Amino acid sequence: MNQPEQRVPWYLWCAALAVTSAYVGGYWDISWHRSIGRDTFWSAPHIAIYACGVLAALSSGYLIFTSTFGNSPALRASGVRIWGLSGPIGAFISAWGGVAMLVSAPFDDWWHNAYGLDVKIISPPHAVLSLGINAIQMGAMLTAVALQNRWEAAGGDLVDDRLRRRTRLCYALSAGLLLMNAAIITYEYQMRILMHSSIFYLVAAIAFPLVMVAAARASRLRWPATTAAAVYMGLWLSLVWIMPLFPAEPRLGPVRQAVTHMVPMQFPLLLIAPALAIDWIRRRWKGTSDWALALALGAAFVAVMLAVQWPFATFLLSPWSRNWFFATHEFPYFISSSSSSFRHQFYPWDASVGALLRGLLLAVPIAALSARLGLLWGGWMSRVRR
Repeated sequence: MNQPEQRVPWYLWCAALAVTSAYVGGYWDISWHRSIGRDTFWSAPHIAIYACGVLAALSSGYLIFTSTFGNSPALRASGVRIWGLSGPIGAFISAWGGVAMLVSAPFDDWWHNAYGLDVKIISPPHAVLSLGINAIQMGAMLTAVALQNRWEAAGGDLVDDRLRRRTRLCYALSAGLLLMNAAIITYEYQMRILMHSSIFYLVAAIAFPLVMVAAARASRLRWPATTAAAVYMGLWLSLVWIMPLFPAEPRLGPVRQAVTHMVPMQFPLLLIAPALAIDWIRRRWKGTSDWALALALGAAFVAVMLAVQWPFATFLLSPWSRNWFFATHEFPYFISSSSSSFRHQFYPWDASVGALLRGLLLAVPIAALSARLGLLWGGWMSRVRR
């Protein structure tokens, strides 16, 4: 049997760095638009975002060509062949994502010049950009999980436990960044003024169980979903606290609020609570059919999310949260003083209590289906070794 690699490969660190740069840049870009407005394509957040595409495309391309034409049998043995080229499947996916990101750049610049500032986060060029980032993220996850699976199969005599832990943590980092991506994409439906509405829990049920359950099933950590949620919350909180330290002023009208520094996005969701429930149920329900497990995971996600986020939303709209820690006093320059957000009031999304209850009940099967897809996805990743 060939001796496996005895260090975390450089391309895995490159993938982690590229994805981190994209998500930090994405958060920064949204904060930039909330504080300054549309400036120039070559703004610092855009450079951070597209650095992800450049790094992923170059590092993945180099890895593929090295594997195909190089003299490393071990590297070639750990890859797949596509169109006559050889390399890890994660490298092919990341390379495609890098190219998609770079293609979206001139499209995004043209879109802004033609139509002005985006009204919504997801516009056509941003959708292409998001697909590219997701592909790089998926490539990073597959690269980490393939390495994890190969090392687990090699046995303790051939691979040091410390290296196993590092690889597992690399995978958990990738899953946490994917959670952050899901939170950014669904941000417009995850605002604190909607946390007493059914739409908040319906969108959360679609987006988050899929990622957390997949992360849990494919990982060898004891608390994988919890670790991924902690990565998301830690990085998001850091940006909430760091952004206001930098001065900024609006350059695009109308200016409805006085802004003197970068305006952060809202306090992160308390995803660590349902993540704990997901990890606990998976450990206690071993051997259960996937459909029964998915139903339990979906119901637990909605119940725990409702139990923690509903009262926390009340706190977030109270005067007690208007400080640097929770940052609920920070508003973008374009927000109206008559809006629900500025007045710290819940937005009445549901027409009645009955509509709210129906929406919450509907969130359970949606979360269960999301969890079932997560089990399928995680089960496939747990078998990937190339």
